[in-house]
Amino acid sequence: GPSPGLSGAGMFADRTAPGADVQSLWRSARSARCEAKTCQTGKISTAEAAAQSHAARDAAVQTEQGKDVVQDFQQEVQVDYTGLLSFLQRVEDTVIKELNKNWKSHAFDGFEVNWTDQDETVLCLHTLSYPKAQDQNLQVTSVSWNATGSVIACSYGRLDNGDWSTEKSYVCTWNLDRRGLNPQHPDLVVDVPSSVMCLAFHPSQPSLIAGGLFSGELVVWDTSRTEDPVIWRTGMTDDTHTDPVYQVYWLPDTKHRNHARLLSVATDGKILVWREERDGRLALAEGFAIMAQQVPRSTRLKKAAWGEAAVGVTSLSFSHFDADVFVVGVEGGYSLRCSALAQAAALPRPGGSVPLRAPAEFAFSPHAGPVYSVSCSPFHRQVLHGGCYQNLFLSCGTDGQVHLHSMLQTQPLFALQLSKKYLFCVCWSPVRPLVFAAASGEGVHLFDLARSKQKPTVSLKQSMSDCPVYCLEFNTKHTRLLAAGDAAGTVKVWQLSSDFTEQGPREMSHLEQLASEIMD
Repeated sequence: GPSPGLSGAGMFADRTAPGADVQSLWRSARSARCEAKTCQTGKISTAEAAAQSHAARDAAVQTEQGKDVVQDFQQEVQVDYTGLLSFLQRVEDTVIKELNKNWKSHAFDGFEVNWTDQDETVLCLHTLSYPKAQDQNLQVTSVSWNATGSVIACSYGRLDNGDWSTEKSYVCTWNLDRRGLNPQHPDLVVDVPSSVMCLAFHPSQPSLIAGGLFSGELVVWDTSRTEDPVIWRTGMTDDTHTDPVYQVYWLPDTKHRNHARLLSVATDGKILVWREERDGRLALAEGFAIMAQQVPRSTRLKKAAWGEAAVGVTSLSFSHFDADVFVVGVEGGYSLRCSALAQAAALPRPGGSVPLRAPAEFAFSPHAGPVYSVSCSPFHRQVLHGGCYQNLFLSCGTDGQVHLHSMLQTQPLFALQLSKKYLFCVCWSPVRPLVFAAASGEGVHLFDLARSKQKPTVSLKQSMSDCPVYCLEFNTKHTRLLAAGDAAGTVKVWQLSSDFTEQGPREMSHLEQLASEIMD
């Protein structure tokens, strides 16, 4: 807190100090279901302290006002001057000593007061969980918002090692707009025979949700059918993934507006596209396989392990500007730029009903361990000579680093050592071009590159203990909401401050500049 010198100065100020705001925020944060432990609190209190010292200077000026004002003031308040004088004489030495000490202190060197702060706090609105899943020590492996933005779904499973393939698990949904919302009683619970590794709500049909299982299967549920919600599934065939599915993604089907296709990625190195059949089957429409020979040799892995890790796909993100370009992250530590138009056959040819193609075109400078998440910027597009353009993307992984890349060069534009622990997920804000969130072994980190390229603007502790956060998703309809799922089996819905959702005046040009500075 502020030193006695500063608080003393504040006492004599006769205008309201901004400290009152902090109390009300603290109260509302307390009344929310959980406290947001953010690194912001420190910053705010130092700003208050600085503000109070200004108040003291103002007070000095105010004493020189007209005599009438003083008389009015005296009529209102009876002042015990003798008492005041003896009090001032008593504290004078202490106050002078403290002021001198503060004068020499370097505590505020380089500190600038930011007067434009609107709503700095990030509040936790909901803490959701399914006690039965927590009793089985299941973790939240994935979260997804539905098309209306009011329903949040989470999948339960296990991300750490062990044979969890036989473990039964759950998909749960909560409608946050419902009046009788019970955070420990989901609106819908679907029992699933295998651990669910990933989830994705359909982009336009609010009740459809796809999941990828530990067994390699894909399932699509219709949450409006409470009796038997399964409407499509791959089953176990020669086409099914032979490894856990780590991401599912709905592809817009340009030819048939109502039939979105489903894309899945797994650590067996395959990227598969499925179409819905009438009999409730998901049939393989086309597919790709990452080939070890398309990935640069990593010196960090033994030969035997290399082949498998090189191709194990953990995550995928499509360019928002070219539907045929996507980036994948692999267990071998690389991010790869891929083309959906690639014609080369994947060799040796994997079994299955459809020949797979080799999509990888370009490998980026690797992380020091497996990549767990990639995310293409929804905003940045720069057209360069020859008609090709660059797009920015983020990657993160077990080395605790976030890399910001341009699609066109191997080296990252910058690499941030964010954590000593693993990073599990990274995603760009849907509304602020310079904002992204990352999930780590310690919690949730929110970045605003307009403020700093070195450190998070806010770090949120998901729980009192250091609990890894595995998954994050911004809400594109209610843009102040961010959902985060953790290893303890809870989903927190965070309400971001307006700082994170309102675009600054030159934000797009700031992003362009960030990319081009480094291109030169």
